[in-house]
This record gives sequence, structure tokens and C-alpha cells, in this order.
Amino acid sequence: MQIFGTTKTGKTVHAITLQAGDLTVTLLTYGARLRDVRLAGVDHSLTTGSDDLADYEGAMRYHGAIVGPVANRIGTARVRLDGMMYELERNEDGVRHLHSGSEGAHAQVWDVVAVTDTTATLALDMPDGMAGLPGKRRVTAEFAVHAPATLTLTITGTSDATTVMNFANHSYWNLDDAPTWHGHRMKIAADHYLPIDAGTCPTGDVVDVTGTDMDLRDGPVIGSQTPALDHNFCLSDDIVPHRDVLWLTGQSGTSMVLATNMPGLQVFDGRPSYGALAIEAQHWPDAPNHAHFPSVKLASGETYQQITSWRFAP
Repeated sequence: MQIFGTTKTGKTVHAITLQAGDLTVTLLTYGARLRDVRLAGVDHSLTTGSDDLADYEGAMRYHGAIVGPVANRIGTARVRLDGMMYELERNEDGVRHLHSGSEGAHAQVWDVVAVTDTTATLALDMPDGMAGLPGKRRVTAEFAVHAPATLTLTITGTSDATTVMNFANHSYWNLDDAPTWHGHRMKIAADHYLPIDAGTCPTGDVVDVTGTDMDLRDGPVIGSQTPALDHNFCLSDDIVPHRDVLWLTGQSGTSMVLATNMPGLQVFDGRPSYGALAIEAQHWPDAPNHAHFPSVKLASGETYQQITSWRFAP
């Protein structure tokens, strides 16, 4: 573990490197984020990162970070729980609530609980009212690297009061040493997706991908002809056992398989640069405003758990 930098508020940020088999991963305690992913035989990082902490406090605030306690958008920027209405920060266009605002997990320095050569456990305590939501919350993120080349992230959360919880890792991926992701093949095991409105929030419809440009079940080549992507792909109606849901392959042949227990997968095309694809395992976005979406409500005494893994091959 090494010092990576100091935040604008004077907090020390550490870098942690894990290695097993052919995979080497570097994490930062700022945002519990993936900064660098290296695969033996591949001469570039597979994820977009920076050597400068200031970038992560600025334009790259979500790159590689764990976002939450509620990832993605809440269109009304408010949540009703047990008869109480909680007003949230309107940090996107002054209207919507995005990635839990300025107090979200991505903007916090997480505590280091334990580190070995192949594992690291980070933790974040969120007091009642932080990010606008009730409950004293404890969140842990365990990163583990396994040979030959798998990274697994387990996020666990608890609260002492009813709240909402939907964390996501917000890494950007480009498997080629190229300025854009164009030419990658992407397969997603989703029969439905969520259309979005002009504010990139779900309309509430759940649409069959058959016959649409969102049908990625056969793993097509994606590129500039692909429609703008910032959509949730519906993997299931609830949390299910951990399973493979996305296959991404670069023109170089380098590949990544993502597996998760989550019911949704958000894919953002990284426009306007299209430098890398953000791929976020999560619950469906804006769930508090759509009763027919899988619920993100977490009662006192319950445990939230997300398991996501990335399996790489050169």
C-alpha cells in the first residue's frame, strides 16, 4: 500500500496493488475505485484511469469508483420511505439526482480494513442523512484477485433504519490499445431493456429487445453506427445467483466476461469521446419512482449484497 495523493480537503489517499496469476489490479481508497487493470501479455491497462488524484476529483469523478448509496439517476430527486419524503441533491441539470450527488461513495476516502497480496477490504461509514438518505449505514467492498485472471468485488451494506441502497462499480473498459471502443463485440444476456427520456431517466416501460438496436444477445460488433447508449439492460426481475451476463471482446482478441447477481446492467458509451464503455452492474435505475421495478428498499436488519466479477483473457 502506497500514498497516491491528498484530496482537496487534506485527506490521504492510498493505492493498493493486488496480483494473482496473470492479473494485476490497482485500487484507490478514494471512491474505492479501480485505477488500473493489467493482464499478462497485454501492454496497456484495460480500464481508464489516471495518475493524478485531481482528475478523480474533477472530470473523472466516477471513473472506476463505487457509486452509491443509490447509483444512476432518480428523476424526481426525491424518495418516499415509510411516509417520509427525502429531498435529494439535484446535481444533474438542476433537476435529477445522479450517483448520490456530491456526498456519494465515489467522493469519499474509504477506510482500509484488511489487505493481502490478493485481497483488499475497504469500508465506508455513512451517517444518518448523508447523501440525503436515512440510516446509519456501513458499507464494505472486498476486492479479490484469483488466478488465472479474475477480479471479484463483493459489496455489502447494512443500515440501522429503512433506506434505499443500490451500489455499482463505474469502471470504463477499452480492451484495445485504441482511442475508442469501436470495433469491440459486446454480448449481453438481456431480453428486455429500459427506454429513456430526454433526461436519460427510464420512462417506466420495460421493452423486449427483439427487433430493436438494443438486441445484443448474439454479440454484434459495435461502433459509431450503434445508437447512443446510456441504458439499463434487464437481466432479471430480482437478485439471483451470480452468473455470466456480458461478454466483451476487443479487435485484438482480448476479452472480458462480467458476471453478477444484480438484476440490471447499465451501459454508457462514453460519448463524446467514445474512449471506453462504462459497464455497471446494478439494480434498475430510478426504482423508487417505478413500483414495478425491482425494489432497492433496505430495511433495518437486512443486508444488501452485490457480487460482481470480471474474467479476462488475452
